[in-house]
Amino acid sequence: MTTPIIAFNHFSFKYYSQVEPTLTNINLTIAKGEKVLILGPSGSGKSTLAHCLNGLIPFSYTGEITGTLHINGQQTDQLDLFSLSKMVGTVLQDTDGQFIGLSVAEDIAFALENENVNQEKMELRVAEIAKLVEMEPYQDSAIHALSGGQKQRVSIGGVMVAEEVDLLLFDEPLASLDPATGHYAMQLIADIHSQTNKTMIVIEHRLEDALQLQFDRIIVMNEGEIISDSTPNQLLASNKLEQIYIREPLYTKALKYAGSNIEANQQPEQIEHLVLSEQDKRNLQYWSSHSSVEPVTIVEPRNPLLELRDVSFYYQEKQIFSQVSFSIYQGELISLVGRNGAGKSTLAKAICGFEPIDHGEILFNGTRFDNQSISERANHVGFVLQNPNQMFSKHKIYDEIALGLVLRQVSEQEIRTRVEDVLHICGLYPFRNWPISALSYGQKKRVSIAAILVLNPRLLILDEPTAGQDLRHYTEIMDFLCTLNEQGITIILITHDMHVMLEYTTRSLVLTDGQLIADQSPVDVLTNDTIIERAQLRRTSLFDLAIKAGIEAPAHFIKNFITHDREVRRTWQ
Repeated sequence: MTTPIIAFNHFSFKYYSQVEPTLTNINLTIAKGEKVLILGPSGSGKSTLAHCLNGLIPFSYTGEITGTLHINGQQTDQLDLFSLSKMVGTVLQDTDGQFIGLSVAEDIAFALENENVNQEKMELRVAEIAKLVEMEPYQDSAIHALSGGQKQRVSIGGVMVAEEVDLLLFDEPLASLDPATGHYAMQLIADIHSQTNKTMIVIEHRLEDALQLQFDRIIVMNEGEIISDSTPNQLLASNKLEQIYIREPLYTKALKYAGSNIEANQQPEQIEHLVLSEQDKRNLQYWSSHSSVEPVTIVEPRNPLLELRDVSFYYQEKQIFSQVSFSIYQGELISLVGRNGAGKSTLAKAICGFEPIDHGEILFNGTRFDNQSISERANHVGFVLQNPNQMFSKHKIYDEIALGLVLRQVSEQEIRTRVEDVLHICGLYPFRNWPISALSYGQKKRVSIAAILVLNPRLLILDEPTAGQDLRHYTEIMDFLCTLNEQGITIILITHDMHVMLEYTTRSLVLTDGQLIADQSPVDVLTNDTIIERAQLRRTSLFDLAIKAGIEAPAHFIKNFITHDREVRRTWQ
């Protein structure tokens, strides 16, 4: 019989600030050495469950607990936070909230310093871990200078360095990573597991990408309860995910749209292993040929809204991007993609004035923009940062969203109308008087977007707007952005989500190694193996499914799926 490392027994938890419990009657056992994925829509309780495991509940977030939780045979309410931290290592979704050291090496070494490890042994161990997470050349780099993906690797390194930790908990490890780095992160988790047999628990929205790690079980939560505990193949053969608006792998969704019934023995966990019957192939071919594709609206070239002319930027004598030139026209909705550290976020900051360019020109509506102040540019361009915590100035949600209007001396009545409209659109109205600190990371994301949207900018730049969002909120946010776009607001999406790129944008700028290597349609980008490899992108699994099914026009099949899927999701609202 396998030894349980985690045992929830009729466990419930209610925050003192709330009327209803967030977790209700949880009964869950996880054996030592298992790899377990926890899924659920925003607000389902999965983060609260994780906080119970790592000790944030009850030591940081207080509330009422009933039932029991045992870790390694010890009841957690009889342990202190330090004892729990020796058993459970956590990589937070918000990596900035986890760092202690000023440099990469200092942060990785923190746990060893607490244990008073010999200096020579410490340096060897830190170098070993830095190499494993591909941060060896950056050991002396400042944490704040790293990209989101690089920060994620440092966080993983800081957890891995403590060898005695039995359980590793990863909270949305893919949220800030490009597809190739995400694949590496999941492979890294798999390698750690194979070398140490530590128990791995992953909380993640990006199911298809997460399934690169072959999980033993997937736990599905909704409204504070566990509604499914099964193998990946069993789950994908069911309709559980559709019922709670979790995005299932695109290839399984396409099969269901085509009228096929998926069985667990078809191995739907990964597209590479998926077994298609001849009937499945016929269903897909028929569905593809009989589906209609909406014509893509092409923005006719005219005077550009934003122009970059040979723009270069250096940080501490290191070139971030060099001689980047492109034009963006009024009404476009484009994607800016590329590997972690390619300079995408820095380029957006340069447009907004947060970073001064070293060479070239930026023009907005034909007027020099690079010599204007940040406040002057903010009247035209809104920038939603990747990390929402970096954007907040107020304690309560309503006040944060209203702040920009208050500073612009807008009337109180207009402020209330505009703020309430945005609160409804972003699904935040019920929480309008809540403190921001009480929100989940995904909810904070929506607050940061709402605070910019309320200002009605002409150009909106969003850095990973869908990261940490379940499918329902992903759809609501993207449909709202499309509505804004239809009203004339030009939008740039910085994203690692290839489906966002395919589904919502008609043009993609690909940045890598400080160079703009492509300015093409998303389909053209994601069918070009050279661009994919250089920019560390990932070909959609819909293309692979089309090949498996013998469909002669994969691009047409992909467009059909995107059109049909959006129509289905519009019925949710």
